[in-house]
Amino acid sequence: MALTGRTALLAALGSLPVGILAPSWTGMLAVNAPLSLAILCDYALAAPARTLQFTRSGDTTVRLGDGAEVQLTVTNPSRRRLRAHLRDAWPPSSWLTGTEQAASRHTLDIPAGERRRVTTLLRPTRRGDRRAEQVTVRSFGPLGLAARQGNHHVPWTVRVLPPFTSRKHLPSRLARLRELDGRTSVLTRGEGTEFDSLRAYVPGDDTRSIDWRATARQSAVAVRTWRPERDRHILIVLDTGRTSAGRVGDVPRLDAAMDAALLLTALATRAGDRVDLLAHDRRTRAQVQGRAAGEVLSAMVTAMAPLEPELVETDVRGLSATALASAPRRSLIVLLTSLDAAPVEEGLLPALPRLTQRHTVLVAAVADPRIEEMAGARGTVDAVYEAAAATQAQAQRRRTAEQLQRHGVVVVDATPDNLAPALADAYLALKAAGRL
Repeated sequence: MALTGRTALLAALGSLPVGILAPSWTGMLAVNAPLSLAILCDYALAAPARTLQFTRSGDTTVRLGDGAEVQLTVTNPSRRRLRAHLRDAWPPSSWLTGTEQAASRHTLDIPAGERRRVTTLLRPTRRGDRRAEQVTVRSFGPLGLAARQGNHHVPWTVRVLPPFTSRKHLPSRLARLRELDGRTSVLTRGEGTEFDSLRAYVPGDDTRSIDWRATARQSAVAVRTWRPERDRHILIVLDTGRTSAGRVGDVPRLDAAMDAALLLTALATRAGDRVDLLAHDRRTRAQVQGRAAGEVLSAMVTAMAPLEPELVETDVRGLSATALASAPRRSLIVLLTSLDAAPVEEGLLPALPRLTQRHTVLVAAVADPRIEEMAGARGTVDAVYEAAAATQAQAQRRRTAEQLQRHGVVVVDATPDNLAPALADAYLALKAAGRL
């Protein structure tokens, strides 16, 4: 039996004169007997908390930063009216800091044999699966002097998806893609290596694109137009090893890499290419393969949601072997990893010949904007030392990128805010150059 704050206050007031007027136990019981009887009666009239029935409904997925609503239906099968406080417990990262108590606690008033629905509003602060822990109900008697309490396991899972903040860059990249496809009015031919159609010559066209046979058959000069090849295969590889756990700003490197991968996926599927995903460190953490163009983006978002960086060194040899098995024919392999010198020199460089022999390889890495700020700092002794350290780090990063480029690898090194559009631009440049 749980005593409420009101009961404790009455008990304190009731026992005060007992110690003065009647020190014997008999006298104490006699004075507190009415209060004890009231408490027992109130407890007996409280609706039982352990016999309540619960069902859940509501959202099962939500993007990071958005809100999700989960409904909890409470049925009171007893013959007593339920007056209760309910706590719907979820992991702490299910709410913004300081809002948990207001969002998870509800007041119930359910007549006998009826049901009521309460809504818990979640606003997760981390990706992954958020699972409901338990529901705690404290049922009060009519006087509010005593309460029954019971816990219930009512499972429910809400998957928190990556936010895809780089979606805002998609329209501008699609416009560039339409130019490459020759679907917009431009003075130059659509770039690419796959023949599209013939059209009349326009001043400014490349004379090398003139089709002399077609020109001989008609009175006007005809030029060939081209478009990038379609139905190419792109394999996006996420390195989920220890280097992906490093935080740049407020987010881990892995989250920035995911955002870039989603923009590339949305763009490539619009271009008619096929996109697969592989997340790997010492073993495969997630894989999306063989999905239709309309399904691949949602499948990737769902597969990425529970991924977390693993604090282990990535097995690059195993990663490259898995990537080669996932890309049996010529493909663009986009590896989202780190440009730190030691992991690249000891792990990636020895594995590159096998990858570049059959595929076009693009390495994308998240750069720390704080390094650039430190490199330009001056004014104090500490600032000068920081600038020297930052300059050394930048030089080492450039040397690592140059080593990769000498092996024929395309390198994209950008800050978290710029990584997604920079990766999309690199993809479009490869298509324009006919390297896919």
